[in-house]
Amino acid sequence: MHAEATVAVADGTPRRVVVGSRGHDLIAQPLLNKGAAFTSRERDAFGLHGLLPAGVATIDEQVALELEHVRRKADDLERYIGLAALQDRNETLFYRLLVENLEEFLPIVYTPTVGLACQQFSHTFRRPRGVWITPDDVGRIDAILRSAGDDIRLIVVTDNERILGLGDQGAGGIAIPVGKLALYTAAAGIYPAQTLPVSLDVGTDRQELLDDPLYLGHRAPRSRGAAYAAVVEAFVGAVTRVFPGAVVQWEDFKQHNAVRVLDAYRHRLPSFNDDVQGTGAVVLAGLLAARRKRGGLTSDRFMFIGAGGAAIGIAAMVRRELVAEGMDPGAASAAIVMLDSHGLIHTARPELPEDQRPFAVDPVRFLEAGLSPSQLVDPVAIARISRATVLIGATACSGAFSEALVREVALHDPVPIVLPLSNPGSCAEARPEDVLAWTDGRALVAAGGPSREVDGPAGMRVIGQANNIFIFPGIGLGTIVAEALEVTDDMFLVAAHELAGLTSDERLGTGALYPRIDDLRAVARAIAIAVVREARDRGLGRHIADGDIVAAVDRAMWWPEYALLEPAN
Repeated sequence: MHAEATVAVADGTPRRVVVGSRGHDLIAQPLLNKGAAFTSRERDAFGLHGLLPAGVATIDEQVALELEHVRRKADDLERYIGLAALQDRNETLFYRLLVENLEEFLPIVYTPTVGLACQQFSHTFRRPRGVWITPDDVGRIDAILRSAGDDIRLIVVTDNERILGLGDQGAGGIAIPVGKLALYTAAAGIYPAQTLPVSLDVGTDRQELLDDPLYLGHRAPRSRGAAYAAVVEAFVGAVTRVFPGAVVQWEDFKQHNAVRVLDAYRHRLPSFNDDVQGTGAVVLAGLLAARRKRGGLTSDRFMFIGAGGAAIGIAAMVRRELVAEGMDPGAASAAIVMLDSHGLIHTARPELPEDQRPFAVDPVRFLEAGLSPSQLVDPVAIARISRATVLIGATACSGAFSEALVREVALHDPVPIVLPLSNPGSCAEARPEDVLAWTDGRALVAAGGPSREVDGPAGMRVIGQANNIFIFPGIGLGTIVAEALEVTDDMFLVAAHELAGLTSDERLGTGALYPRIDDLRAVARAIAIAVVREARDRGLGRHIADGDIVAAVDRAMWWPEYALLEPAN
C-alpha cells in the first residue's frame, strides 16, 4: 500500500494516517517505518512489541545516530551506499537527515559522488528504486508505470547517455534521477511517493559495460534513429495515459537529443530539460547577482567555451534577459560568442548543428578586425576581438581556461566574471584559486560543484556553487501546485530573477554569487511562489488569488516528520 499523499504540513505538525499493515509488513514500508521511534501506543496497535528493542527514540535522536553511522564510513561511495540503505528502510528519517544537513550531504547524494555510483551501479546494486524501460518494453510501458505508483506527480527520466561529465553509463544512469528526486523532496518538500525515477535503458555504447559479466542493463548497442524515437514516444504516450498532468524532467540526454526531445514534447506534456533550461536559469541568476549594482547585463560581452546543451541553454537565457532589459535582439545575439572543440561557432562553418545555428556569428566581423582564418580557433584572439567580460565554461574538459584567456578577459572589465561550470571538479575548466590569482583577485567566480573558500590576492573569497539545485526544485513544485499545462522559458527567467534577489548583499561581499546550500528550502519555496504566479498570469495554470498562492505552496511542501499512525478497522 502507499501512505497518504501528505503526512505532515510545512510547520512540522504531524497528521494522522490510517494504515492497514501490521508487524513486519509495516516495518518493511520505508514511508511508514519509524524504526525505534514507533510509540508504545503504535506498538500495541500494530503488533510491534518484540519486533523492536524496548527503547523508544525521538527522530532527533535517530538523526544523531545516523549522522554517527554515516560519518564513520571510509569514503564517499560508502557514505552514498549507507544513505541509500537508510532511504530504503526509513524514508522519513533519511529526508530529515538530508534536510538538516544539506551542505554536508548534497555532494554525497548528488554530484560528485553520484557519478561514481553510476559507474559502480551493477557492482553495488542493492534494492531497485525507479523503473527501467528497454526497447523490449515498448508494448508494456503503461503496465510498468502502473506498477510503480498510484499518484505520481513528478518524473525524472534519463536515457543515460550524458551522465555528468562521464558520458554513457547505461542502466547505471538511474542514480541520477534517484538523486535528483531526493533533492526535490529535501529542497521543495515534494512527497516521495509522488515521484518516479525512470531510465530509458536503450542500450550502451560503453564497451566495458557490455563486456562486464555483472552488468545489469540492456546488453545491446545504444538504439539510434527511429528505434530510439519509438521508445521515447511510447514512454511519453504512457505517461499521458497513466499519470496525466505529471511533470517530466528530461535529464542527462546528449546535446542534440536533449534539444530535440524537449522541443518535441514540451507542448504535449508539462516538461523541461534541467541541463538546458535549469542550467541557463541558475547561471543567469549568478550573473544578475554579480551585476546588481550595474542594473543589468547590457554592458557585458559573453564568451562560452563549450557549445553543448548546457552552453546553449545558458546562452539562450542570457539573450532572453538582454532583450528583456531593452537590448535589440540582433545586438543581444552579437553580445554572445561561443566556441567548441573546432573553434568559433560561425555561419561559414559547414554542417553546423541545428541547435548551434542561433548562436553562430558572422566570421567577417572577426576577419575584418584583423584575425586570420586560423585564429578563429584561438580563444584568446576571439576574447580580444569580442572584448569578452564574462567567461563561461561548459566543456567537461579540465584546464580549458588557460591563464592567457582569463587574463585577456580581465583586461575588459574591472570586475570580470569567470564561471568554470563543469563538474565534477576534476572536469572543471579552471580552479577558482587560479582564476583569482590570474585576475589579481578582481574576478567574481562560481563553480559548478562545491568548492572551498580561497585565500586569494584580495583576501578570503567564498566560491558560490552554480548548482541547478537552486532552480529545479522550485520549478517542479511551482508547476505541480499551479497544475501548469506547460513549463515555459519565461518561468525559468522568473526563477532566475527570484534566485538572484535571494543572494544577499552581504554574501555578495564575500564573493559568492549564490545563497548558501542550507537555504535551499527557502529558495525553492520562493521560486515556486513566483512560478505559480507566472503560470496563472500566462493562462497556463489554475487561477489562484494572489493572497492564496503562498498558502497553496506551503501546503504542498512535505516536512519529514513521523505521521501518527492509526490502525484500519
